[in-house]
Amino acid sequence: MTSDVVKRKHTDLINQYRSKFPTSEVLYRRAVNTFPSGVTHVSRYMKPFPIYVDRAQGSRKWDVDGNELIDYWMGHGSLLLGHRHPTMIEAVAKQLRRSTHPGACHELEVRWAELVIEMVPCAERVRFTSSGTEATHMALRLARAFTGRDKVVKFEGHFHGWHSGLAVCTDPPFEQQTPPGIPRGELDNLVILPPNDIEQVDEVLSAGDVACVILEPTGGSFGQGPLKPGFLAELRDVTRKHDVLLIFDEVITGFRCAPGGAQEHFGVTPDLTTLGKILVGGLPGAAVTGRAEIIDLLSSSSHDERRISHAGTYNANPVSAAAGIATLEFIKGGKPIRKANEAAERLRKGMADIVAKRGLDWVVFGDFSFFHMAAGAAGADPSRLWEFNQEVVKKGADKDTIHAFRCGMLVHGVDLSGLRGWVSSEHTVEDVDRTLDAFGKTLRILV
Repeated sequence: MTSDVVKRKHTDLINQYRSKFPTSEVLYRRAVNTFPSGVTHVSRYMKPFPIYVDRAQGSRKWDVDGNELIDYWMGHGSLLLGHRHPTMIEAVAKQLRRSTHPGACHELEVRWAELVIEMVPCAERVRFTSSGTEATHMALRLARAFTGRDKVVKFEGHFHGWHSGLAVCTDPPFEQQTPPGIPRGELDNLVILPPNDIEQVDEVLSAGDVACVILEPTGGSFGQGPLKPGFLAELRDVTRKHDVLLIFDEVITGFRCAPGGAQEHFGVTPDLTTLGKILVGGLPGAAVTGRAEIIDLLSSSSHDERRISHAGTYNANPVSAAAGIATLEFIKGGKPIRKANEAAERLRKGMADIVAKRGLDWVVFGDFSFFHMAAGAAGADPSRLWEFNQEVVKKGADKDTIHAFRCGMLVHGVDLSGLRGWVSSEHTVEDVDRTLDAFGKTLRILV
């Protein structure tokens, strides 16, 4: 198609979108007077406006105009069991009738932590926080206090929250520039390396001044930048060799790759792990867990000069704890994980077939219950994307194409997180088939 034809098709699609979601546009006009760009999370921004959701159940959600949508946001990956799972809702309702914030210790926090220790291989002690960003921030501080060293190694494309200690080189291009609002000195002790190069990691750690290495164990942005098979085991060996702590950021992968997270699936046990999302069944909360001698630096009764004082008004909030317990109890046998993985595999295969039939330079890939699409990756083997140009894989497509693609999918009844998404145990064969139909129709409009 010529550029004029593509432009006209995009305009027609946007008009269809405006027609289908008129109340969302009205709400967005109000929101732009209240929030930066009219949204409360950077990834919820889209052109010409985002949708506004009224309610959700299982694999579906309904917007303020009553449109039914198959959902692949799944609470930014926190809803492995789908929206409003009855077991979780019942547990939360019961706790709401008892207390929302007693300002004291409670039994639920103990059971919640016991489940984490039971399920996660590295877990010997647990400290709850209010968000995944807080958890990774705490993990870095613990590592530095425990080792007496300052430097931290992270990898290009890996996201660990928005705090200033790690908020750099998460998206292409991967030049190490100081983001606005972060003092240059904040990043002086951060070493950023390309993933999958164990020799470079070994060389950096040999200097003896690195406290820890942190990474997402399935690759940057929940596998959007895949890791080479065996890299985790190599990383575990080289960090032990240099007496450096290994931190797995399992805020997304925890309880999704396996009941014990990616570390259980891959058989590699880190020193510390950060958890969130599924840990709390979709409510606010997170945790740092790992070796007792490290986590115990948070002990209020310790006389260790390395002791860290850690407060947090909503740490182990009982409502979040109730949701977390119900969710973990339900998934610890692994059946919901397997169901979500099977649905995701069916979806990835169907999307890849559609892309191939249309002869597009897109690649569909992912593991477990994740799926991703990258544009401009012609000829790339989805099973060996770690060999491919990581900037191309992570960038995926230009922003205008992503916005248009999302509009098209929403017009056809499917909500994706850009060119990616999370699948839940509630997604059915019918959901997948309807999604593939929407995918094919949207691509026919766009390319």
